[in-house]
Amino acid sequence: MTGIVTEGVSRSFGTVHAVRNATFRAESGRVTGLVGPNGAGKTTLLLMLATLLAPDTGSIRIGEVDPAGDALAARRLLGWMPDALGAWPSLTARETIVTTARLYDIERDAAATRAAELLSLVGLEELADAPAKVLSRGQKQKLGLARALVHDPQVLLLDEPASGLDPDARVQLRVLLRRLAAEGRTVLISSHILSELEEVIDDAVFLVAGAVADAAPVQTAVRAWRIRLADTDSARQRADADLIATALGMEAGALGIDRNAAIVGFGSEQDAAAGLRRIVEAGLAVSDFGPAQSALEHTFLNLPRTEPGA
Repeated sequence: MTGIVTEGVSRSFGTVHAVRNATFRAESGRVTGLVGPNGAGKTTLLLMLATLLAPDTGSIRIGEVDPAGDALAARRLLGWMPDALGAWPSLTARETIVTTARLYDIERDAAATRAAELLSLVGLEELADAPAKVLSRGQKQKLGLARALVHDPQVLLLDEPASGLDPDARVQLRVLLRRLAAEGRTVLISSHILSELEEVIDDAVFLVAGAVADAAPVQTAVRAWRIRLADTDSARQRADADLIATALGMEAGALGIDRNAAIVGFGSEQDAAAGLRRIVEAGLAVSDFGPAQSALEHTFLNLPRTEPGA
């Protein structure tokens, strides 16, 4: 079953077109990344999906539910974690989860059991009885995720969930999101940290100036690759780059240099593999060969930038 489907969704605030004719799908059992620059409309789109903001035009379906017709039914399916949910400062982390569970009509004993499970899941067991006001930014993010999961939702909407997390916690979050998707849930995650998204998502939706951008042309564009020869240092990097250029049938001086590595453009992974073979056959000792940018970063940075109102 498809978790989320939007068709032609738009939302404006006065003369500002925050989201424009957005159409995409997020499938169950998969993690979908919502990618875009600041001001692209990601949060506005997530607010509409969370039934907290009504679209001006278009339609949204959460599972088999139309939120415009039955927002309560949609909210039963949804777990919503905004970028900064905040917390009740006088309540402990445990009390916060129990209170949230009670708002979903979960019985008190079941709410207490659920709170213990979720605090363990997000790594807040040791702070279960600490007041929320003493929690760090990252710990409040963990608490926000626990609150989003309290009613066992089938669809998760996460806005910058890794914000404020330390490296260990980010790894744990990636593992958790993959586990949730493997259980058949739909996970839609918005983040500016492209390297984090690259590690966890199955699919990506690119939002530029409020509109969903077509990434297909970018995926066939020339991509920069980094090539470093063994024992290269700053004194030899130009000479080594010229050796690589010669092996590839290019003129000396044709290749750029970045951090002691030559930068070469290849149109596909097959072209890159053929280039590597030519370099090795030329007798050069390659110590590093790989994309200068991740696939997600390459696509994002090369998307056509549609101007608002265009």
